[in-house]
Amino acid sequence: MKVAVRIAQAGNQILNIIVMGIILFLFLYGGYSLWDTYMSAKSAFLSDDLLSYKPQPGEGANPSLEDLMAINKDVAGWITIDDTHIDYPVVQGKDDMEYINKDVYGEFSLSGSIFLSCMNKKDFSDNYNLVYGHHMANGGMFGDVVSFTEKSYFDKHKTGELYLPDKTMHIDLFACMKTSASDSKVYNPQNISKTSESFKSFLDYVREAAICYRDSGRQDTGQIIGLSTCSEAVTNGRVILFGRLSEITKSNQKQKKAE
Repeated sequence: MKVAVRIAQAGNQILNIIVMGIILFLFLYGGYSLWDTYMSAKSAFLSDDLLSYKPQPGEGANPSLEDLMAINKDVAGWITIDDTHIDYPVVQGKDDMEYINKDVYGEFSLSGSIFLSCMNKKDFSDNYNLVYGHHMANGGMFGDVVSFTEKSYFDKHKTGELYLPDKTMHIDLFACMKTSASDSKVYNPQNISKTSESFKSFLDYVREAAICYRDSGRQDTGQIIGLSTCSEAVTNGRVILFGRLSEITKSNQKQKKAE
């Protein structure tokens, strides 16, 4: 009888240890999940250190951007969409996977970086320049691109800037569309920029497929930027925001301020 009692007591102790182990594991896992979520959200926004490299508005060269390029030769520019969270350096990797989970300093980051397609020229001289960024739920990276699918938001947000080492480009936002990752009509910038016919066909397609569109009245410069991110509503769904690029000069800078 005593042996049976001892066995039962030992069994209870083992069971208690197992239960406590499970509780401890769940506690640690929950803590890690919260920490991981916090760090992912935090990394989606600029640190004060990185923000110090942001170029100042205006025409001409951007020396602070050149300082950042000295740290990472893959830095191609800096993009800002006015009155949104989109305000980041742009990099270009050897392929379109390199900066999916790597920040501008080359360190691992779940939010990755904003990056120019490897099919584009690094100096943004193509007719169509395609830029990618993660869709972060907190609005970080290209999370705000999805907001442009709402007409009221689209109507209120019309401009941005693309800072390059030797000049600054004005971004005139004109279209937003939903599509899929397999849409070769928008995800093949190299072919789109080859001929004037292919570029015109691309612009016609954007106009027809856009869920939000406007004619800005600005002169067509023949250069477009596309900001692409994932759509959570559809598997392999994508949202792309399009803008016309034009170099900022003293004359058109005055025009922009007047608007």
